[in-house]
Parts: sequence; structure tokens; C-alpha cells
Amino acid sequence: MLQSLRIRNLALLEEVALDFEAGFTAVTGETGAGKSILLGALSLLAGERADKTVIRQGAPSCEVEASLFFTDAKAIDAVLAELDLPPCEDGLLILKRSLPRDKAPKITVNGGLSTLAALQRLGEHWVDFHGPSEPRRLLKESCQLELLDLFGRTSETLATYQARYGVWRELLAQREQLARETKLSPDQIEFLQNQLGRMDGLALTDEAIETLERDFARMSRSQELTGLAETLTAGLTGDDGVQGRIAALLREARQIESIDAASRPLAERLNSVAVELNDLSAEFSSLSQQLQFDAEAAELLTTRMNTWLELKRKHGGDLAAVLEAREELRRRLEAQGDMEGTLARLEKQIGTAERAMLKDASALRTAREKAAKDLAKIAVKSIVQLGFKKADFQVAVVPLTEPGPMGDSKCEFLFSPNVGEAVLPLNRVASSGELARVMLALKTVLADLDGVPLLVFDEVDANVGGEIGRIVGEKMAEIAKNHQVLCVTHLPQVAAQATCHLVVTKDQSKDRAVVSIEPIQMSRKTRVTELARMLGDSKAKSALAHAEELLGK
Repeated sequence: MLQSLRIRNLALLEEVALDFEAGFTAVTGETGAGKSILLGALSLLAGERADKTVIRQGAPSCEVEASLFFTDAKAIDAVLAELDLPPCEDGLLILKRSLPRDKAPKITVNGGLSTLAALQRLGEHWVDFHGPSEPRRLLKESCQLELLDLFGRTSETLATYQARYGVWRELLAQREQLARETKLSPDQIEFLQNQLGRMDGLALTDEAIETLERDFARMSRSQELTGLAETLTAGLTGDDGVQGRIAALLREARQIESIDAASRPLAERLNSVAVELNDLSAEFSSLSQQLQFDAEAAELLTTRMNTWLELKRKHGGDLAAVLEAREELRRRLEAQGDMEGTLARLEKQIGTAERAMLKDASALRTAREKAAKDLAKIAVKSIVQLGFKKADFQVAVVPLTEPGPMGDSKCEFLFSPNVGEAVLPLNRVASSGELARVMLALKTVLADLDGVPLLVFDEVDANVGGEIGRIVGEKMAEIAKNHQVLCVTHLPQVAAQATCHLVVTKDQSKDRAVVSIEPIQMSRKTRVTELARMLGDSKAKSALAHAEELLGK
């Protein structure tokens, strides 16, 4: 859950620090007061992109910081581990995002530097936004199917089907590619065989290519390297070499040893130097011999290197690309050898994969049909409570002519707001207000299945009022039993049922507008006044009395 939120220099808000409780929090205020700033701050922490126009005028930067508490942090810690970010301490996740006017933005998660993509990934696990456009999503078949699958808990069945569907589609693609390939002429086959032979002749392994490049580099500068090796050999063992001078010095050391036995270790060390120099001389001499390439070896090495460079240029610049090209050549030649047999084997594989895929599709469709009946039965009760006294709501699972990524079926939400009218697809019968109420009803039904702890509703109660507004508030309170709910609302019937209440005000009495956010649930009088304002007049006795009634005891 969201525990605290600090906002600094965002839009018209200079600074505010807020503490949050579990349950239902209502956010109210005059139209245009700046309620969207609060939601904007949460959006920034959830990874929404933003430009520097959101920085308060005259301020060098804006900052948003939040702390979130997870009773079981295993899931969020797993995501943090994948993102290489510090884990939660005692279940606490700390998010901070700053947007300077003249510097690069900065994001930290639990104190570790992070990215916008990481914030977006984490945001999926702690907050779910439902704005004014959310009900319109109900008109999309993909959204309807998503909600049905969520209710039916079909994620595992769907994942199994999608894996089988992917195998089937891959085999179809192979067949299509093979069908496009014409029978090659003998000359074309010979050309491909020559290309494959050139590749195989290089022994395409990391070690072999490294040796080839090293030997070619040696050969290219063999004269220079041979000269240097010979110079070093002469310097070590020649007439005036180091080894001769060391031998003379060693004789002197042995004389000292004969006079003073304690100096023997020094003589032994000098003798070790002489032995090491002798070994070095032998190795440099051997290297000089190795670097002397004969004409035939040099020509072979040059040919192999030219072949490797040509293959790199032609197929992508690295060993992996060349190996992939070699396998493609091999596949084409094998297919040419037995094209009819290859197609027959592929058709058999496609048939086996299709049967397995269709079996899973059937299981998925059966699960959806059962879930559709149960969802419609529960949802219609919730919809009736929201003012549709004689409404009907159905979920139809419709078979597809061809299987797709989501199965061999889709679903349609059918709705009739009035008695005696046939159920029709939502986009043909539902107004914006009706859509909002249907969406809220479904959210209530599905709330227990949503694992995201914080649900943010932005004026989803638009176009409703009166008694229906009270029921909307009850629905919000019901969802808040299993989630932390933050709802921006203009309805006093909704706000009155919140356990926490934030009021957003805009002061324009001075040179510049200033927005403030204050919790008011601690003061019944202040809260009654705010509810009365929402009812029409914060000073009218009737509005105040109605506000008292809404707030209850």
C-alpha cells in the first residue's frame, strides 16, 4: 500500500507531504483546483513520461517521492532482483524521481539509480489507474476477453495454448518458406555446395578463428618480428650478450662464496638469473624459427584469412552470423535433396501440432464458457444495484473461424439497460454514463482477483448522482476491503463513504496561483463543510444538514 507521498514543485504545487492509510481515500476540490496534480505525481512514479513543462515556474526542479509497504514483498523483490535494484527492507519500497530544469532526470529505487523502464515495470505491480477513458475500453473485444479470463482464472490454460499455438505457427512458416523455394538447378546446387565447403574448411569455432587471426597477424609482420627476436637472442647469448657478462659475474660470486660461506644464497640467486636468461634466449630463438613462413604456408594462410574476411562481410560481421548462414545453406541443400520428403514430414509435424493446439483451444473455450455464465450472473446483480433496475447483462463466448493468439474464441459483453429490450453489444446501446457504471460493477466483481494493491479512480463516477452516487461510494468502499483505493470524485455521496478525505484547493489571492492538498478526515466540521460545498453551498443550512446526514455518525 501507499504509505507516504511527497511532492515538490510540480505544476502549481510548491510542496506537500502526505501520509496515507489503508482503505478508501477520497480526493475532492473545486473544478480546476488541481486534483490532477496528485494523480500526476503517482503517474510519474509509475513511469509515465514527462517533459519539463511540469516543473513549477521559477523552480529549478520538481521531485516526487513515495514509500510503499508490502506485507509480502517476495514478488516485488523478485522484480527488483531482475532489474538489479536493491531489495525492500522490511517490506518498504522507496521510489524517487526528480526532473531538473537544466540537468538530466534522476530516478532512484530503494536508493539505487534506476531507469524509466524500471519504474514502468515496477508500476505494474503497485498501482492501477482507472481514468475517465477507462470505461471506453469496455467497447474493445480485447478488454472484454481480458476481464473474462481474469475472472475465470484461465491464465495457465491460456499460456499452455499460446505455447502450442506458437509451435504450430512456426511450422506453418517453415512450410510457407519451403514452398516459396523453387527447385535449384545443378549449377545453383554446386554453387551452394562450394560455399558450404569453404565455410567448413575454416573450422568455424572461436578457438580456430582466434588462431587464424593471430597467425595471419604474425605472418603479416614476420620479418619485423623475426628481426626483433634475433636481436633479443643475440643480446642474450651473443659475444657481447648479457649471458656472457652474467657468467663472469657468477665466477666472482663463487669466489666470494669460497671466502664467506654466508654469501652462498646470493651466488645461487645469480646462478638462477643465468639459467633464466639461457631459457629466454632459447625461446626467442625458437620463436624466430616459427615466424619464418615458407611460401606455401603463407599462401594457404592468406587464402584462409581472405575467405574468413569475405564471409564476415557477406553474412553479418561475426562468427555467430556466419554459423547461422552455414546452417541455412545446409538446410537448403538438404531440402533440395528430398524436397517432397521434407514437405511430407513437415505436414505430419503440422498435423500433430495442430491437434494438440486445438485440444488446448477447446479446453480454454470450455473454461471461458463456464466463466462467462458465472460472471454474467454476478455482474448483473452489481449492475442492478447501480440504478439499472431491469437491466440484463450477458457474456457471449463466440467461436472464431481460425484460431488466434488468444484462442479459438472471443467474447462479447451484451447489455440491455431496460426491460423488454434485447441485449446488444455494449457499443450499440450504452451511453458514457452507463458504460462507467458497468465498468465499476465489473471492477467490484473482479477486485478480489486483482493483485495490484493500489487502485486509482479518476472521476469514474461521472454522469451519475443522487442515490446511484451513494451506491457508487458503497462499491468503492467494498473494493477497498481488499485494496487501497484512491478516488477523485465530485460526488459528496461517494466522498462521504471514504475513510480518508483529501481536499485540493487553489489560492489565487496573491501574485501567483498556489495549490495545496490537506487531509480533513480528522475534523468532522471541516469535512461536513466540504461535503456541503459539493452539494452546492458550504454555508446553506440545508446543505450542511444533508452533509451531516451523508457523513452519518
